[in-house]
Amino acid sequence: MTRLQDRATALVASTAAFTVCFAVWTIFAIIGVRIKEDLGLSQTAFSILIGTPILTGSLVRLLLGIWADRYGGRPVFALVMIAGSLSTFALSYATTYPMMLLAALGLGISGGSFAVGITYVSKWYPPELQGTALGIFGMGNIGTAFTKLLVPLVMAISIGGQAIGWQGAARIWALVLLLTAVGFWVVTKNEPELRSRRHTGNRCKTLRESLRPLRHLQVWRFSLYYFVVFGAFVALALWLPDYFHDQYGMSLPLAGALAATFSIAGSGFRALGGWMSDRYGARKVMYWTFAVTGISCFLLSYPPTDYLVHGIAETKAFSMATGVIGFTVLVFCLGLFMSFGKAAVYKYIPHYYPDDVGAVAGIVGLVGGLGGWILPICFGLMNDLTDIRTSCFMLLFVLIMVSLIWMHMTIRRAEKRIHPSLDGPKDLPEFDPTKPQDVSP
Repeated sequence: MTRLQDRATALVASTAAFTVCFAVWTIFAIIGVRIKEDLGLSQTAFSILIGTPILTGSLVRLLLGIWADRYGGRPVFALVMIAGSLSTFALSYATTYPMMLLAALGLGISGGSFAVGITYVSKWYPPELQGTALGIFGMGNIGTAFTKLLVPLVMAISIGGQAIGWQGAARIWALVLLLTAVGFWVVTKNEPELRSRRHTGNRCKTLRESLRPLRHLQVWRFSLYYFVVFGAFVALALWLPDYFHDQYGMSLPLAGALAATFSIAGSGFRALGGWMSDRYGARKVMYWTFAVTGISCFLLSYPPTDYLVHGIAETKAFSMATGVIGFTVLVFCLGLFMSFGKAAVYKYIPHYYPDDVGAVAGIVGLVGGLGGWILPICFGLMNDLTDIRTSCFMLLFVLIMVSLIWMHMTIRRAEKRIHPSLDGPKDLPEFDPTKPQDVSP
């Protein structure tokens, strides 16, 4: 095959593999609801269970990103899928809450595939195409939509007059992941940079050299952005099926289908976000992202409320609540702009750190993934403490506003360093201390 064919194959195979990994990584979004009912779990215990795979997948991202830089993305990607497959199969035999938590820790390794894939795909493309390529790869997030749509149907499959349940669904997902690992290994090649390094005998970076970019505050600012756009996406992808199920009294298949609209919006348009970042710049896309997601979370955070208005002649009562259609539309908009933001953040990384994509992508992905673990637990705690189901969106609104303010302040400081004339008063020069003042009476 030609270089262009190898590049296209690497992108398509990586996207497909990441889609399956993400489907496995978020399987608790559906089977967790059934486990919650079987074991009688509280909201907090349930949130810990669905967040446990996210914890593992987040913590391993930095290490896997560095390994992908050193040893190549292809072998590391395949090993991640094999490990995730074995843990998912083991989950199907867990019968107690501690056993499920232990299996969930192993299953979460599949979530580390993101840092590996970002490193692998970015090595195949020039900087001017990396935003679009990484956006296409990031569309693998849509795997969570496949899980929401298909797992309820698979759980209902009857063999010998008995449904296979969540255990059978876990075994099928494990088998699909294993077959994907084999297929990925067969059709892909090592990235050109790795082959060149092996041919010339150049040494790999040491661990200290790989971690050197983490000293920059900018890396941690990118990490906060990703905590908001990706961590919140994962948290809501896990949380929404149970939200629809409890808040609107829906069946699990219908709740999963409606929650999938959020996942589709938050994944299927990531390539568009990458193209927009290439075309208009990642900074503009991040401004759009924080503006629209902030407005969406503000509207979603308003709880169902009853009002009594004491009029002149009589007291009038009315209620305000977000219906299921309005709620679904708002979460679709929220997911759509989160997908743009996810692409924009990863457009920054190869631009600012072209020689350390693995390490920087790993730490940004780690922090973002931790959001997917921490936020569901916070959602459960806030539900238990406040007894307000929409409190999860109140928390997200605060996080989005903090990120927007930090980003804007950083940009303004950078602009003033480049253009000192921007500093100081504009409309009231008499208050500018650098200019002589007229003190005559």
